[in-house]
Amino acid sequence: MARLAVNVDHVATLREARGAAYPEPVAAAIAAETAGADGIVVHLREDRRHIHERDVRLIRKVVQSKLILEMAATSEMLGIALDIIPDAVTLVPEKREELTTEGGLDLITHQNHVREAVTTLKNAGIKVCIFIDPDLDQIKVAHKIDADMVEIHTGAFCDATTDSQKTREFSRIIDAAKIGDKLKLEVNAGHGICYNSIKAFKGLDEITEFSIGHSIVSRAVLTGMEQAVRDMKELISRL
Repeated sequence: MARLAVNVDHVATLREARGAAYPEPVAAAIAAETAGADGIVVHLREDRRHIHERDVRLIRKVVQSKLILEMAATSEMLGIALDIIPDAVTLVPEKREELTTEGGLDLITHQNHVREAVTTLKNAGIKVCIFIDPDLDQIKVAHKIDADMVEIHTGAFCDATTDSQKTREFSRIIDAAKIGDKLKLEVNAGHGICYNSIKAFKGLDEITEFSIGHSIVSRAVLTGMEQAVRDMKELISRL
């Protein structure tokens, strides 16, 4: 059964909407773990639009499964990661003007820079995942620069509006997952996956972990975090 890593960024988004002290992403992380989450994900962005460094440090102290820190490969973020020592880091692209992460890292263009970040993190005992589009050349570079894992960007599939688009984009995900597995990379998937789109991954056993945030937090507003996580875990168990 594939694992579920729950991203609690958007609990912090709700907090920041009013500049309040609540809701508490640390409490959300605890509730997600109580419901069976296999990991907690937080993205510490340069502009601190949702998760703050304080959140990451507190979650690091309370998480019982594993903490996955999403971050850009900048000197500032590398310093924070080396201080906090999460269980894993997922390197992602980041632009101030984007609403959310819009695509995977371009490893072909930024290979040397990302390689340095991968080496720095791995030397500190931190596993490294790279968030990339379902592109075979990008996955080959991730292997070349010694990443432990790749997270396939599933946004184009999840956002597709026609059957032909969905078929085309999911075919790319299948090919990427299979080549990643063949290269002995751990293959994860995330971005835009919801309670409906997760069902499409049935039988794609190369994917070992799903990173899901927005849809779980959205359901949690109505049902509570523990129920929302249990609902997603149940769907994953059927894949």
